[in-house]
Amino acid sequence: MTTDHPLRKIIHIDMDAFFASVEQRDRPELRGLPVAVGGSRARGVVAAASYEARAYGVRSAMPSVTAARRCPELVFVKPRFEVYREVSAQIGLIFADYTDLIEPLSLDEAYLDVTADRRAHGSATAIAREIRARIKLQTGLTASAGVSYNKFIAKLASDHNKPDGLCVVTPRDGPAFVQAQPVSRFHGVGPVTAAKMEALGIHTGADLAAQSLDVLERHFGSSAGYFQRAALGQDDRPVRADRVRKSIGAERTFETDVSERGELEAALEPVLDAVMARIEARCAAGRTVTLKLKFSDFTQITRARSSRTPVRTRADIEALARAILVGELPVPRPVRLLGVTLSNLVGDTAADIDGGLA
Repeated sequence: MTTDHPLRKIIHIDMDAFFASVEQRDRPELRGLPVAVGGSRARGVVAAASYEARAYGVRSAMPSVTAARRCPELVFVKPRFEVYREVSAQIGLIFADYTDLIEPLSLDEAYLDVTADRRAHGSATAIAREIRARIKLQTGLTASAGVSYNKFIAKLASDHNKPDGLCVVTPRDGPAFVQAQPVSRFHGVGPVTAAKMEALGIHTGADLAAQSLDVLERHFGSSAGYFQRAALGQDDRPVRADRVRKSIGAERTFETDVSERGELEAALEPVLDAVMARIEARCAAGRTVTLKLKFSDFTQITRARSSRTPVRTRADIEALARAILVGELPVPRPVRLLGVTLSNLVGDTAADIDGGLA
């Protein structure tokens, strides 16, 4: 394998069921029980699920009513984002002992570039082991880690032995490791793209690597190059300590296309709940709300409205999103996907929008 730069040593740390694990740590009566943070049996969405809940198919961003149906014993817990941020900051201080190159993705995960080996551990694997041990000792929580020569594989590896796992992928083994994975696990391949790949007979990284760039461009447009490089185990993106997210959003693809006003307004609710869970987790505020509608023929539109003052509450975001939606009614064709995004982020939240791990 050849590169234009020395091989990096990248660690991706991902806390295990972070929000739910914090609740189980602080409330012993919840330990061993299926726990959902966020939502309620009547409405809302799940912000996080314990591993006991995941065994029933409960996942984050799932409507609460669906989660309760899958797991009748599910215990819903109100989020305590201030506590999660405090724990995340505590973990961030541990990271800072090993490198200045820390790229947070959210409150519960981050990339670390430890190529410089500041404390002379001798290997990124040894650093990852020590970080995980310190997190467990200082917070009582477990973290999984992926260690590799680039960000794409490190993130893929961190999920490989969850929970409380460590997976190391060397440059020699990188392409084979990637090509053995289902494409649905690839970062950047969402449910819709995964289904499209499956329909094309692309099930694994090996299937993806076998496709020509022309074929991938025909079906996946500007993402084709990224998909091809990823399938070959290649990723030259550096760890960016100054990375700032520009927006926060959520979207939902419907099982059946909808077109009536009442159906669309009802469909907006769980999307708003998912957006708010992410906004609250990151203490975010912004000035622009964007509504995305994808129609049955796969054409799509985006419409945005901005506010003079920062938008940070559900009521504010809902008012703008509903106003945009009403302005597009009646829709020209049935809608298959609806999304809401908060952007034009402002103040301190813009610098901290990717979480508290820095």
